Amino acid sequence: MNRFDFTPYRRNTVGFDRLFELLENTGRAAQNENYPPFNIERIGENDYLVTVAVAGFKPEEIEITAQQNLLIVTGSKHSDSNDNRDFLHMGIANRNFERRFQLADHIHVTNADLADGLLLVTLVREVPEALKPRRIEIGGQNVPTVIDHDEGKKKGTKSA
Repeated sequence: MNRFDFTPYRRNTVGFDRLFELLENTGRAAQNENYPPFNIERIGENDYLVTVAVAGFKPEEIEITAQQNLLIVTGSKHSDSNDNRDFLHMGIANRNFERRFQLADHIHVTNADLADGLLLVTLVREVPEALKPRRIEIGGQNVPTVIDHDEGKKKGTKSA
């Protein structure tokens, strides 16, 4: 098993401890997690889509919890549904699961939908105005100009 050593990076950085711990923990957790399968797509500059294959689960058996920097998708099947069935082959997984996704700062869940056995969770990055880059003019009034990265030029609006 390959294990990354972040020691050289830890020596030259300050305040990135959480990032290195996240990378190390994700590497350990990924060894045992393979159910249910999922996709993560970038569908826009600040928009993402997480698709989780949840065949056989009803909407009331799936719980989605969004916390700061963490999205948890949990599936809980009721055990009584297969008690009186006689399977010759059972290839569709019918077990409980918990899938955790670490989210970057300012990423929020905007929508969740279940269709065709796929759970679709839409995420968006919303950076607060106070944290967006501002151009500070030299001399004159000290009123910064907000920089709009979407258009690649100044908005022309002044913020206090």
